[in-house]
Amino acid sequence: MKKLQITAIIVVLTVVVVGASGIFLGSHLSQTEPTPTPHATSTPTPSPIQTATPFPSTSTSPNPSATPTTTPTGVAPTYTYQIINTYPHDTNAFTQGLVFHQGVLYESTGGYGNSYLRRVDISSGNVLQEFKLSNALFGEGLALVNNSLIQLTWLEHTGFVYDKETFSLVGNFSYNTEGWGLTYDGTKLIMSDGSSTLYFMDPTTYAITGQITVKDGNKPVNYLNELEYVNGDVYANIFLEQKIAIINPQTGQVKSWIDLSGIHQSSDLNSVLNGIAYDQQNDRLYITGKNWPNLYQIKIVQK
Repeated sequence: MKKLQITAIIVVLTVVVVGASGIFLGSHLSQTEPTPTPHATSTPTPSPIQTATPFPSTSTSPNPSATPTTTPTGVAPTYTYQIINTYPHDTNAFTQGLVFHQGVLYESTGGYGNSYLRRVDISSGNVLQEFKLSNALFGEGLALVNNSLIQLTWLEHTGFVYDKETFSLVGNFSYNTEGWGLTYDGTKLIMSDGSSTLYFMDPTTYAITGQITVKDGNKPVNYLNELEYVNGDVYANIFLEQKIAIINPQTGQVKSWIDLSGIHQSSDLNSVLNGIAYDQQNDRLYITGKNWPNLYQIKIVQK
């Protein structure tokens, strides 16, 4: 992320908003946390099809974002990766959420004025369908629950529910934390807010039903970002890190790490790893990042 300044352990945030130009630089950390960097977004190529605006709040949830410490180096083993396939990815897509379903990707992108819900063809990277959020909303994590797509927003404390086929808005809900990552384990939604906490959410009422602290050994793992549920584990991007934590959602313990160093090189500090999708039927794991030119199918291998 741009304009990162570190003095001792305090990270200072610079927020720049350039009015009519549509360029936004903003934080992606909890308001009570040290804020290491801002978001940056690009003007999208596709034309907007629909515009989402917030519904009135229908529910609230407790548990505001926890204040994190620095991301630790702990005791869980670390694996590396092998690239199986490489696919095109829209470099205007500031990826915040990624879901695989029936051969296509569903993607949530962020940025004020650049937030979309999209259906994407994997092979070509072409956008097949999209829904543009209001310029006042910053899109975040995404999950599929039955025939509904659930999309978080960052600081707006509002989640949206869409019909999977038509992308029509069918509802909304509210929460007290920031919205970062979201996934579904078949029973409950699991949400991150940039701290070391995972929140468990009822997929019908969207009420928070529990939470757990993620640790590597006895050290909290902070800046949990995009999430994906994979065969009983939660895979989590770590903000500003080229690694994925594989987490036991029952205990919060990190079982292992995937070191993705070198998979993408960029001079743009906003172009960070973020986006995990899993094709359960074919056991395929996909990853990408914010404004990355590629989506990768990878295999986890021993170092």
